[in-house]
Amino acid sequence: MADILVLTTGGTIDKLYFDALSEYQIGDSVVSRLLAVARAACDVRIVELMRKDSLELTDEDRAAIAEAAHTAPEQRIIITHGTDTMTQTAAALTGIPDKRIALLGALAPARFAESDAAFNLGMAFATVQIAPGPGVWIAMNGTVFPAGSVRKDRTSNSFVPV
Repeated sequence: MADILVLTTGGTIDKLYFDALSEYQIGDSVVSRLLAVARAACDVRIVELMRKDSLELTDEDRAAIAEAAHTAPEQRIIITHGTDTMTQTAAALTGIPDKRIALLGALAPARFAESDAAFNLGMAFATVQIAPGPGVWIAMNGTVFPAGSVRKDRTSNSFVPV
């Protein structure tokens, strides 16, 4: 069993853009590359669950994410996710016993030089390691929010307390 499980679901963090019109597709997860660059020393298992924009996630997708987290042998779980519906997925994960779960995303793809992806991933790794007990958190914009206490503010393009 790994120290930390990373479940990838898609979202901006893994987007690839092909032209000036911002046509995109979600590509291979960048998590392993980001962890290699960071020289992360944790034993990590990465599982790709899906490659979807979070606006395309369904209740069935959220149930699949929750089931993967619930049945995983790891107690520390990080989930990469699109930012638009991250709070909905966090709500679907609330109540899973004995797990420390952190969701993160990126407001710019990890493949972009000025992306927040690596920073948010680092925050999520810290969160699942130092959280005082089981629960669900969102790690975005240099802040860790308990699930249910945050929303995405489209005006400021950041996450803020509710």
